[in-house]
Amino acid sequence: MKAAVIHEYGDLDVVRVEEIEEPRPGPRQVVLKVLCAGLNHLDVWVRKGRPGAKLQASHVLGSDAVGIVMAAGKDVQSPKAGEQVIVNPALSCGCCEFCLRGEQSTCVSFGIMGLSRSGTFAEQVVVPAGNCHPKPAHLSEEEAGAFALSHVTAWRMLMTRCALRPGETVLIHGIGGGAALAALQLAKRIGAEVFVASSSDDKLARAEEMGADHTLNYGKENVTEWIRRETSGRGVDVAVDTVGAATWPLDFACVRKGGRVVLCGVTTGSKAESDLRALYWNQLTILGSTMGSAEDFRQMLRAVNANQLKPVLDKVYGLGQVRDAMARMETGRQFGKILLRMA
Repeated sequence: MKAAVIHEYGDLDVVRVEEIEEPRPGPRQVVLKVLCAGLNHLDVWVRKGRPGAKLQASHVLGSDAVGIVMAAGKDVQSPKAGEQVIVNPALSCGCCEFCLRGEQSTCVSFGIMGLSRSGTFAEQVVVPAGNCHPKPAHLSEEEAGAFALSHVTAWRMLMTRCALRPGETVLIHGIGGGAALAALQLAKRIGAEVFVASSSDDKLARAEEMGADHTLNYGKENVTEWIRRETSGRGVDVAVDTVGAATWPLDFACVRKGGRVVLCGVTTGSKAESDLRALYWNQLTILGSTMGSAEDFRQMLRAVNANQLKPVLDKVYGLGQVRDAMARMETGRQFGKILLRMA
């Protein structure tokens, strides 16, 4: 079967589409015929490597996927062969203190498909049966393959970590990426007032069509001054940061006294200075967030089904065009999710 693999860390040229051995399911595992798989910034991070990481031979990239169950291993009651399922890419041991209290994303053995084990950019993939969920009926194959990682990340940030309430105000930096757009969708569904910032007028216009209440091109106006003006000097209740170093100082300046800052990504760098005076004097709450627990995923999926939510799709590529797809993501040109279709 064909898969997008890397044998070493590096630039786009290390990504190759090669023939690899078809997987076989172990106990409590299933084999999926992958239909579509969404790209995430995690894929870029994995390809470039991280300190202390050891690369598996022929490591398959990719975390999101929708597929058809082809075969099941021992002790699998569900899903059945022929069912269409989506994948929760978060892996956990299920027995440590964190898993036992429903905090799988802080599990001591926490891993992610495509990071700690081979991923979903392949014609077939082995997945723990417990990580498979029925494909939402209202989603196309492309939509179903795109939303899992970004939406569970946004759900945990807003609902679990920040406990967002109706009527609160939310600032989302860098609108256009998958997690940022998912945060916009979810925040509006709960009744929040949403501020979004981008350097692209086109992305801002599209965010407004999705329900954003206030938009700003940060290349033309100061974000902090805009927030203070629009909130009568108060600031927002929550700042959602998927960007990292470039926006971290703005978070401290834009949230109200007693506000919350939640961070899930560092696409512009992982090192940033913090204004500790603003932190303690304004009694801010700083929250880190990584993907979500199994319960976060179930809750997110119920919300997606109940509200008939659909991820925003940017562009669909074939598996053989994986380098082009990753290049588009790295340059930040996308608005929504970039997809790979396997067949």
